[in-house]
Amino acid sequence: MRIGHCRRMAFLAPNAVHTQFGKSTHGLAQKRFGGKNCVLMRQNPYGIFFRNLADFAKGSTVKMSMQVAEKHAVLGNPMEADFASQGLATALVGLGCFWGAERKFWEMKGVYSTAVGYSGGSNAQPSYKEVCSGATGHAEVVRIIYDPEIVSFGEILDTFWKSHDPTTLNRQGNDVGSQYRSVVYYSTPEEKAAIEDSRDRFSEVLQANGYGPVVTEVSEMPTFY
Repeated sequence: MRIGHCRRMAFLAPNAVHTQFGKSTHGLAQKRFGGKNCVLMRQNPYGIFFRNLADFAKGSTVKMSMQVAEKHAVLGNPMEADFASQGLATALVGLGCFWGAERKFWEMKGVYSTAVGYSGGSNAQPSYKEVCSGATGHAEVVRIIYDPEIVSFGEILDTFWKSHDPTTLNRQGNDVGSQYRSVVYYSTPEEKAAIEDSRDRFSEVLQANGYGPVVTEVSEMPTFY
């Protein structure tokens, strides 16, 4: 789990998505923010640096020490708990730089808590610099804890598709690299089927309006760091 601030973002959901499926309730999906790669505004207290990509791939021996708040700064709910025992569900998605993406989900009614971090790579407890190297294979992701009695997994997916361009491979706007890839993770066969169905529906609309095919990765839910 990571804490910081994204200096600039680049998100653009194709207009065809909003025209066909209705505009989303958040503002970021309907605006484009130009800029360079997402940058964490937090200095590494250990002054870690790496001389080459091989060092990144091996993983650092000292990780950035960060204290995670006990409660969500906006929603006021716990950041870590036995969510399943409370009847809450977990979704894990990647749609570019995670700082701007996280807000789209915490604004949804029925979302209990959100957190940003890394998933889908080869290293355990990856550092920010390791992920930015592109050598570990991690994606920047948002973990969404939600109440399925209030908001459905399908609605989470709708917000996901409407909040970025799923037709660009390893890129969102000016943010380029495998860490910015479009990805949705599933934990059950039912979730996998729901993801694939919604992907196919959105892809059909996009291609009918001149966009390329959806290139979003669909994978089994990995460890969230």
